[in-house]
Amino acid sequence: MRTHSTPAVPQLGELLRHWRHLRGKSQLGLSMDTGISQRHLSFVESGRSAPSRDFLSIVSDALNIPLRERNVLLLASGYAPQYSEQNMDAEQMAIVTRAIDRMLRQHEPHPALVLDRHWNVVRTNEAAPRFFGSFVDLDMRPKPRNLLDLMFDPAGLRPFVEDWERVAAGLLQRVRREAVGQVVDAGLQELLQRLRKYPGIEGLKPPLAPQSPVLPVTFRRGNERFSYFSLITTVGTPQCITAQELRVECMFPNDVEGKVI
Repeated sequence: MRTHSTPAVPQLGELLRHWRHLRGKSQLGLSMDTGISQRHLSFVESGRSAPSRDFLSIVSDALNIPLRERNVLLLASGYAPQYSEQNMDAEQMAIVTRAIDRMLRQHEPHPALVLDRHWNVVRTNEAAPRFFGSFVDLDMRPKPRNLLDLMFDPAGLRPFVEDWERVAAGLLQRVRREAVGQVVDAGLQELLQRLRKYPGIEGLKPPLAPQSPVLPVTFRRGNERFSYFSLITTVGTPQCITAQELRVECMFPNDVEGKVI
């Protein structure tokens, strides 16, 4: 429990300023969004006042701070973390896991994958390894396999992707667009740096004006072509870190025939 003698933590002020600047908010703007006085916000940021849990919750909601980073704010204020990080097989995650597993099964015979916040594959349906494994030897890649590494690596799926430069540029846009809270954290920055080491990455340009409502990914093997676009599903009201950071990617055929492997 927090006691009245606990001092304000200067680091907290730095964190709040970071998130406020990241969201393009002034203290006055944040005050108007939250109903918290600008004076109180200023005192907390300067370390002259210690925030309550309610203060942190209101400000975090207004700044759309991800749950993982909300725990950091709580710790910096002297509070215990509020949001847990569970394994997908944990009892607390059972309701979410059952729903995801049902989605994966229902999407057969087309590939579907569950990704964490850094694009690591944490679960799939049966079709996904069957499809990707028809192009590369997945056993040669240690788990957890990273989907972007698999797509960008010249020894991975890259040689089998039509118009790879356009697809890769679209994937890089997705990294930022789908980041939890639209924040590229240290793990994503490390992933992006790793991807940039692959040949041909630095010169990639954003896709031109679309001629289609989606950017398909077309795989070619010999005379066979398999074209897909993806729909991404997230948990609507996550209350734990794991639930917030999971994404289910379901690949749908981009042609009438919907060929499968």
